[in-house]
Amino acid sequence: MKKIICLVAAILLLATMTSCANQPDTDIINSSSVVVGFSQLGAESSWRIANTESMEKAAKEAGFGLMMENANQKQEKQIDAIRSFIAYQVDVIVFSPIVESGWDNILNEASNAGIPVILMDRMISNSDDNLYTTYVGADFYAEGRRAGEYLIRKADTMNKETFNIFEICGTVDSTPMRERQQGFMDAIGDDPRFNVVDSICGDFLRSMGGECAELLLEKYGENMIDVIYSHNDSMTLGVLDVLEQRGIRPGKDIVLITVDGEKEAVDALKAGKINCVVQCTPDLGPAVMELVRKLKAGEQVSKITHPEEGIFCDFDDLSNPAVEGF
Repeated sequence: MKKIICLVAAILLLATMTSCANQPDTDIINSSSVVVGFSQLGAESSWRIANTESMEKAAKEAGFGLMMENANQKQEKQIDAIRSFIAYQVDVIVFSPIVESGWDNILNEASNAGIPVILMDRMISNSDDNLYTTYVGADFYAEGRRAGEYLIRKADTMNKETFNIFEICGTVDSTPMRERQQGFMDAIGDDPRFNVVDSICGDFLRSMGGECAELLLEKYGENMIDVIYSHNDSMTLGVLDVLEQRGIRPGKDIVLITVDGEKEAVDALKAGKINCVVQCTPDLGPAVMELVRKLKAGEQVSKITHPEEGIFCDFDDLSNPAVEGF
């Protein structure tokens, strides 16, 4: 009898271990009948960290389980994470795609499994828009236009006939990189005062922003650079570090235009070291979880949801408490 009991216990233990081994390596926040699989692209900036915190907080407040994986800037890790969410049979998949291309196969798998997909913060380019349900995030083209419109206004106040512009771009083939660039270029248009001399990739990283600044200064010299427009605050702060190390006055000797709205960047704006900060809110969690609720309730959702955003710049009253970063 004792042998039979021991055998049954061993079988149960083995089954439990096997079941655990088949589960994805994730943390689940909250126990809930609704589970959201979330693939975050990384933790490369204060924006991304704040975005993750927004998702965690919103899931907790909604009472949803959140199964989260960090891709650490690797598309293959995101694809593996999404596949693990499908195997786990989560209710909704949310992910921030690192790049726009290469998602058709995995999204077909999610579609075949009947799991709706929400894109957050970044878009994709694929052959079938029905492979994702909805997008939540910034209008990056509008952000680029705001940056360009600010530069026109700034140039109107300066006694210069020409402006040499240098662009530090985000990750190549990502939505914010492409659209922030296009919006900016369309805004400044054919204005003869503006000459875009060079555009290089900083991959949305502070360290890379500093390296880009070093390269531009070595190649062109500080007297050649009138404006630096970078696609996010992390890269701009890297630029700021390099300029100050070289004794160049950021915000005065060189006009700095940036996108996001991190506290450190807004503080630099208030100190006169950055000229313009275009807002891009990371607080997308509440909107995402509301869409999850609607999808689970069988309600229709819009294909695109954009948050309200604006800009802070050196034309504003920077003592206003509303001028703050995240």
